[in-house]
Amino acid sequence: MPILRVERDGFRLDGEPFRIISGGLHYFRVHPAQWRDRLRKARLLGLNTIDTYIPWNLHQPRPDTFRWDGGLDVAAFIDLAQAEGLHVLLRPGPYICGEWEGGGLPSWLLAYPDIRLRSSADPRYLAAVDDFFGELLPRVLPFLGTNGGPVLAVQVENEYGAYGEDPAYLQHLVASLREHGVDTPLFTCDQPGDLTRGSVPGVLSTVNFGSKVASGLAALRAHQPEGPLMCTEFWNGWFDRWGGVHVVRDSAGAAADLDAVLTAGASVNLYMFHGGTNFGFTNGANDKHTYRPTVTSYDYDAPLDEAGDPTPKYAAFREVIARHAPVPDELLPAPSKKLNLRGIALDQVAPLLDNLDRLGPSARSDRPLTMEELGQDFGFVLYETRLGTPGPAVLHLAEIRDRAQIFLGGQPVGVLERESHEHTLAFAVPPGGAELTLLVENQGRVNYGDGIHDRKGLPGPVAVNGLPLMGDWRSRPLPLADPPALPYRDVDRAIPLVGPAFHRGTFDVEEPADTFLDLTGWTKGNAWINGFHLGRYWSRGPQRSLYVPGPVLRPGSNEIVLLELHASSCTSVDLRDAPDLGPIEE
Repeated sequence: MPILRVERDGFRLDGEPFRIISGGLHYFRVHPAQWRDRLRKARLLGLNTIDTYIPWNLHQPRPDTFRWDGGLDVAAFIDLAQAEGLHVLLRPGPYICGEWEGGGLPSWLLAYPDIRLRSSADPRYLAAVDDFFGELLPRVLPFLGTNGGPVLAVQVENEYGAYGEDPAYLQHLVASLREHGVDTPLFTCDQPGDLTRGSVPGVLSTVNFGSKVASGLAALRAHQPEGPLMCTEFWNGWFDRWGGVHVVRDSAGAAADLDAVLTAGASVNLYMFHGGTNFGFTNGANDKHTYRPTVTSYDYDAPLDEAGDPTPKYAAFREVIARHAPVPDELLPAPSKKLNLRGIALDQVAPLLDNLDRLGPSARSDRPLTMEELGQDFGFVLYETRLGTPGPAVLHLAEIRDRAQIFLGGQPVGVLERESHEHTLAFAVPPGGAELTLLVENQGRVNYGDGIHDRKGLPGPVAVNGLPLMGDWRSRPLPLADPPALPYRDVDRAIPLVGPAFHRGTFDVEEPADTFLDLTGWTKGNAWINGFHLGRYWSRGPQRSLYVPGPVLRPGSNEIVLLELHASSCTSVDLRDAPDLGPIEE
């Protein structure tokens, strides 16, 4: 049995000295049909371990609903890792950060207006964590090293020292893991300056950094005089945000720092080995003074790119690892075949505002209801009320979470964005009054810092001309987990389409393969192929194409649907054989 021991002078595996050389690979960011391929490429890099978070919000989307199937079959993923000869580091949170929606915390917790997340002070939160662990851990216990499985160790929370100082909370998590049968070593991870606040007595501390290797390891050794040195997140790349540039890290510099970690005798986990994709609505956001949502791609400039192909960083890291540990003497995999198909016509359209009754019921109240009050995780909320007084009107939204498109009488009059710190819009109400409609998009709940208490929709008051707009509000949840079944009509190019609409087309494929959906000419929205939600697109960039996993396609006819929120200068899209993640940071 591969039992890991934490000794004064390092790790022991089955009694022998052992160094963890691991890489981050999140099963929930990779199509399950591609798990085996990515794990094999991890082993060929020279890794002996795979690290994965576990996203609470996907596994428990509602308090009484759990999901462990398909792309969320964590047991199947661990089983495949073991079959590939890889060990596993398990990081169940409950908070995971990871640039993931809400840091992995389920949105339904925020239905409690005064809840305190990641705190021992709120019994409702602790009870929810225990409930989740009670469902999750029995599924992974057979895979613990003590039971003959590949899981070497389990993480407690995630970078808690950067959030707060609550020893009782961390102790509660340790006790809950132990009570549910986790008898492998436990560990925490924090940045060098946060080690004291994030540590737990009797639990191994590890450190996170991307450079300054000597000082990072020295901080860990000063905090923890004995035991293994380990960097649990060696940041070999970085993530992108909408409106920014594509961030990359020089391969030679990253390889030199990796070499310094291994030369120091430390264990390491590459964050990320393979980033994958924030499919659907799952991207997170940051909110340090200004709200910044993360893009759909989680390529992360990793050794294995978003499509699972080795990059120059893969070769550089493999050379470094070979200096310190055995590397398989096998041929490296060639890049996968890519599909190239131009001019796919999206010749059918269904305007969103014309089909509201087919998109689900609305809830009536005297004010707009938040997503959490509506029992909704992701997507949009459409708010409607009537303005009866004609003349100039100044609309003020106290809080916008996160982007509001505003319509008067069905016609667009403006957009207000949280990211731009916008709150006020002026327009004229016609004689006889008009229907006021606001389509509000959740662009990703904040995944880091105090901002994780991030309720979506319109959480604050709405006013017109300085007076509260109270009365008959209709709040319609639009989760859009799947493209809706709507009555489409042929596109009439002589009549410009105003406002959000679903666009649909079909294309034929002889042999399915990975490809990239090029959305040049489209403005902002979401894309589905054969019902699989590829994620968000936005002309703001930097990302200009969406990764399409080959297993999503099928021989013969395939369907593509876009929800375009504004307008398009074209009526077609391309499938290309290379990604466009945008201009690179200088």
